[in-house]
Amino acid sequence: MRVAVFSMHTCPLAMLGGKKSGGMNVYVRFLSETLGSMGIKVDIYTRLQSRCQPQIHQSLGDNVRVVHLEAGPYDPIDNAALADHVTEFATSLVDFVANDSEVDNLLSYDIIHSHYWLSGLVAHEVNSLLPTKVPVVQMFHTLGHLKNIYAVDGQDIVSPVRLTAEEQVVAKVADRIVAASQNEADELVAHYGASPETISIIPPGVDLKRFQPRSVDDAKEEVKIDCGDQLIVFAGRIEKLKGIDTLLRAMDLLEERQSKDSPKRCVVIVGGDPWADDPEPEMYRLQKLTEELELGQHVAFVGAKDQYSLPNYFAAADVVVMPSHYESFGMVALEAMAMGKPVIASEVGGLSDLVIDGVNGLAVPSRDPSSLADAIEKVLDNPELAGSLRDGAIKHAGDYSWSNIASQVLDTYRSLESTDASTVS
Repeated sequence: MRVAVFSMHTCPLAMLGGKKSGGMNVYVRFLSETLGSMGIKVDIYTRLQSRCQPQIHQSLGDNVRVVHLEAGPYDPIDNAALADHVTEFATSLVDFVANDSEVDNLLSYDIIHSHYWLSGLVAHEVNSLLPTKVPVVQMFHTLGHLKNIYAVDGQDIVSPVRLTAEEQVVAKVADRIVAASQNEADELVAHYGASPETISIIPPGVDLKRFQPRSVDDAKEEVKIDCGDQLIVFAGRIEKLKGIDTLLRAMDLLEERQSKDSPKRCVVIVGGDPWADDPEPEMYRLQKLTEELELGQHVAFVGAKDQYSLPNYFAAADVVVMPSHYESFGMVALEAMAMGKPVIASEVGGLSDLVIDGVNGLAVPSRDPSSLADAIEKVLDNPELAGSLRDGAIKHAGDYSWSNIASQVLDTYRSLESTDASTVS
C-alpha cells in the first residue's frame, strides 16, 4: 500500500510550540513513521517555507518521504490566506509526481490522508484532475465552528473561508473522517451534518519509548529551571484558546495562599518565542499579565521545544496543566500521562474523554482560576493522590501506543481500498 499524506500548512518536522506547530505535527510525523515501519509507503506533502529546505527529507525511515512543494511565499502566512494557494499547491504536487521516479502517477496511491481543512481542499483539487478518485481519509484536528464557540473576547475567530471549506470537505471530499474522540465525532454530526457511519473514532497515539517515567530530580537538573521547587508545566501553542492566562491567575491565587515555609512553586510555559523583538500578541499579553500580577519570579517562559527535548520538561514537572477552552483531543495530556505525570485539564472537548477525574488526572471547569488553583494545590500537597494519579496515567496511556493507533488507521485505509474508487462518495 502507498499513502499520500497532505499536510499543506505545516511540516511534521517543525519545532513544536510554534505558531503553526503542535499536536497535528506530532500526529502526522509519528503515524507516518509507524506506518512506514509496518511496510507502508508514505509520502507526506507539505508547503516549502524556506529556500534552504531540501525538497525531499527521508529522516522518518526508509518508507517515508517528506516532500516540500512551492506554493505562495516562502515565509509563513495566515491559514486563511493560504487558501488562495491551494490550487498552486495541488499543481506543484501533480508536477512532482509526474517527474518522480518512485511513483508512476497519482493513481499509484491507494489512499489520500488529508490533515486540516486546507489539505482537504488540496485533496479535492487533486482528485478533480484524475479520471477516477483516490479515496480520501480526512482528519481536521480542530474544527472552526468549535473554535468560534469557545473563542475568548471575540479573538481567534476563524475566517468564513475556513468554515465554508470544512463544510465542503465533510460533504463532498472525505470518504471517511477520523475523529480523535467521541466528542469530536458528535460535533461533526451536530455542526457539519456528517453521517455517523462515515466517522471512525481513532485517538492520536503516544511514543511510549520517548515519553516514559524517569527521575524528576535528574530532569530538573537537566532543564535547569531555578524559579521554584515544584514545577507546574504548560506546553503548547501560545494562543488565547489555550487558556494560559487562567493558569497565571491561578498561580496568583496560589501565591496568596503560600506561607513562608511552603515549597516555592513555578509555572513553566513551553511554547512560542518569548525573546522575539516583535513578539506575537498573545505572548506579549501573557508577559504583561505576568508583570501585572507580580509573578516574574514564579513564571518561566522557556520557548518552543523539539520532540526530543520536550520530554525533559514533562519529566521535570510535578504537575502538567492544560487549561484550554477547547481541545479536539489533547496530545500534551497524553504524553504527560505516559511519563506518569498528574494532569489537570479543562473539562472540554476531547480532554473530557481523555482525562478521567480522580483516576488519571483532575478535571476542572474552563476559565476558572480558583478551581484550577484548588486542583493544583490538591495534587502538590497530597503525595498519595499524586501517586495514585501517576499510576492511573501510566496505565491509561499504555493503550495509546502508536503501533496500536496505526493499526486502527490502517484498517480504515483498507476498508476504503477495497471499495471501487469511482463509486466512493
